[in-house]
Amino acid sequence: MRHVVTDPKRTAANRQGIGMTSQRTRERLVDQLIALGVQDVRVLDVMRSTPRHLFLDEALAHRAYEDKSLPIGHNQTLSRPYTVARMSELLLASCAAKKVLEIGTGSGYQTSVLAQLVPRLLTMERIEPLLDRARDRLQQIGIHNVVYKHGDGHEGWPAREPFDGIMVTAAPLQVPQALQWQLSEGGCMIIPVGDNDQYLLKITRSGNHFSKQKIEAANFVPLVNGLL
Repeated sequence: MRHVVTDPKRTAANRQGIGMTSQRTRERLVDQLIALGVQDVRVLDVMRSTPRHLFLDEALAHRAYEDKSLPIGHNQTLSRPYTVARMSELLLASCAAKKVLEIGTGSGYQTSVLAQLVPRLLTMERIEPLLDRARDRLQQIGIHNVVYKHGDGHEGWPAREPFDGIMVTAAPLQVPQALQWQLSEGGCMIIPVGDNDQYLLKITRSGNHFSKQKIEAANFVPLVNGLL
């Protein structure tokens, strides 16, 4: 793993942001999230303080606080802030999320939000350059309670199961069975499912039974097999 040397003053200034990445711009985004129905104060506080612009290429940083998904390379996207907030809120409301597995690290933005909301977070990404970049970004902003793995999300992380919560940030055609069985008793999974007609699904484990509840329409990149 490579080591990144940063200037603390420069990092602090970048995190604070100016202009279209300023705190005022973030406050406007939080107001939009509230208007869209996000209510959990913990989630709203984290969305307000997390520097989304640092998870994008510099050319797109000025659009960081729009409620839109944005490209991050490798045919992947940074989810729109509403989606990040909504999925985080659902996870916190649905289970005692002390140990959580995230499938699809991507840019690391959703990872950074979750890491500020749960004590233990493990995250997996199939595209190694994205995983390396996300790890660097999270370390630069002072987030250190995350364990990273380059792996296929369909398989989950059996060596670290069970998980109180699992969040999947890409859409399979069907729920991977391996992920369900890695939930702890009473644990829950928030996952988008489908192809052109996607929906967000909440799955809760009770013994060998898994209850499923459709939440709302969704729009995610597909969950793909294999490593890059």
